[in-house]
Amino acid sequence: MFKNTVDMKTLILSCDMGGGHNSAAKALAQWGESHGVECEIADTLSFISTDFSKTMSDLYIFTTKSNLIKIIYRTGEMVPRSRKVKSPVYVANKIYCKKLYDHIAEGGFDSVICTHVFPAEAMTVLRRRGLLPGLRTVFVQTDYDALTLMKDLEVDGIVIPHPHLIEECVATGARRELLHPFGIPVRKECWIRVDKADAREECSGIFSDSGSINKDAHWYLIMSGSMGFGKTGELIRDIVDSEGKGVEVFAVCGSNTKLRDRLHKDFSADANVHPIGFTDLVPLLMDACDVLFTKPGGLSSTEAAAKRIPLIHTAPIPGCETDNARFFHYHGMSYSTTDTAQQVAVAHRLCSDKKFREDMTAAQAANTFPDTSENIFNLL
Repeated sequence: MFKNTVDMKTLILSCDMGGGHNSAAKALAQWGESHGVECEIADTLSFISTDFSKTMSDLYIFTTKSNLIKIIYRTGEMVPRSRKVKSPVYVANKIYCKKLYDHIAEGGFDSVICTHVFPAEAMTVLRRRGLLPGLRTVFVQTDYDALTLMKDLEVDGIVIPHPHLIEECVATGARRELLHPFGIPVRKECWIRVDKADAREECSGIFSDSGSINKDAHWYLIMSGSMGFGKTGELIRDIVDSEGKGVEVFAVCGSNTKLRDRLHKDFSADANVHPIGFTDLVPLLMDACDVLFTKPGGLSSTEAAAKRIPLIHTAPIPGCETDNARFFHYHGMSYSTTDTAQQVAVAHRLCSDKKFREDMTAAQAANTFPDTSENIFNLL
């Protein structure tokens, strides 16, 4: 049970580089504020400038599309595991420490949660300089991998997604005593399950932009991340060719309006294909659908597991998402393949094979943690 006995004021530091870090920050703020904790979310790189943050976000999108992200994300691996040798990422995050220090001091914050490693590196710099004594700081890892940059961090706690990652994190140089396997924080809507028939009724009224929706068909939900990555069009074509009118397809394109417009054009003759732009109704769509196809983002995958929806992981962004897909597949929480035809075949089996479906959702229940946010605030 959480008791706000110290009248906490918490700064939650994220980075606008992929939607998962921001979603985790919002989930933490949602829980904190509902329990009397004053919370503020800040985009860390905006302490340099808003233009710099936008440039880094655009660069992140470019590197993911060009597969350079794997090299950048693994930069820390090029540095020896000794904590005496600092990674280039640690050095780079010194740039904005003065502005970050001023914001924390002037804001009267007594605790900081970092949902991206960049602000965790900056907080480490401030701690090593002896600034902000007594400030409690926690880093929350939002992917199912052992981030090598953890070895740099001097914080009060490192929250990781699962107990099975502890030894891997220690092997990369993380301090065992700092590791807390609490899970990844997700918003409360993902833990509340709406009856499927009720969810379909509501979704039909919202997303039936091209005629009626068959509520008795199999419903497939395709999510390509906040920026709309992946082979969405190819996957939809395979679904339509394989299952015809026996399925309703909902494709959430996020902020990628070009993808949404292209799908509208390419599937204009298919009334059972529903391209959707950015929406905050993803939890409702998960309740309504039989199978979710998604790239293996750590946050989105955890939301799906919390919803107990059969899950197929599509092609990952190389790096951490490869690790996410491997972790989920190994633990029986998803099926992972980059072959779109195989993805469709597995989706059909998930709809027709009750035991296969129930085994997957049982594995999701066994490996997700509804008390993540509460445990993080208790740790602070």
